Amino acid sequence: MISEHADISVLLVDDQDLVRSGLRRILRRRDGFVIVAECSDGDEVAAAVTAHSPDVVVMDLRMKRVDGIEATRRLTQRGAPPVLALTTFNEDELLSGALRAGAAGFVLKDSSAEELIRAVRAVARGDGYLDPGVTSRVLSTYRRSVRERRPSDTVAAAELTVRELDVLTLIGAGRSNSEIAEELFISEVTVKSHIGRIFQKLELRDRAAAIVYAYDHGIVAPR
Repeated sequence: MISEHADISVLLVDDQDLVRSGLRRILRRRDGFVIVAECSDGDEVAAAVTAHSPDVVVMDLRMKRVDGIEATRRLTQRGAPPVLALTTFNEDELLSGALRAGAAGFVLKDSSAEELIRAVRAVARGDGYLDPGVTSRVLSTYRRSVRERRPSDTVAAAELTVRELDVLTLIGAGRSNSEIAEELFISEVTVKSHIGRIFQKLELRDRAAAIVYAYDHGIVAPR
């Protein structure tokens, strides 16, 4: 996680020069972003991350040699940095795969510049980001391929307080911290405290994993 006023270093990963060019025009230094490197395929990502240590990787999902899901999985196994997946409306299965692989956020390729900037900043803060245009569809697809529950998971979920369960439910529904605070009439600081305890009790690494957990265990049902 970076400090609030620090520049955000970004690694762009997309096999289309035109897409990367468009991303460069949006994620400008004057708005607090630094493009430290670019990759045209997923097999180039590990070396670029080692060389440049970006705060965020903006990752396309469809690439020729190594796709975004596998590249995301490899980064997740290394522990950093967070991945913001670039998606389109017809990639539900790829999106659910990226969620399983550990992507911290999703944004549509045809989103506005403001939406992309918001998403990159959220992921850099460690909050995660799910584009409202794909959240319910992606998680519904994920839910259709749900894994079997394990006894240890059920025990872990039972350890949550009523308020923590409320927070987890809203995370699963795609709510931001500010929206959770408003709905539950608590402060954002309190929301973050609850989320930290949820992550610890359920052994979850990030917000995306919490959403997966909520859908896996029927805490949230697809709309």
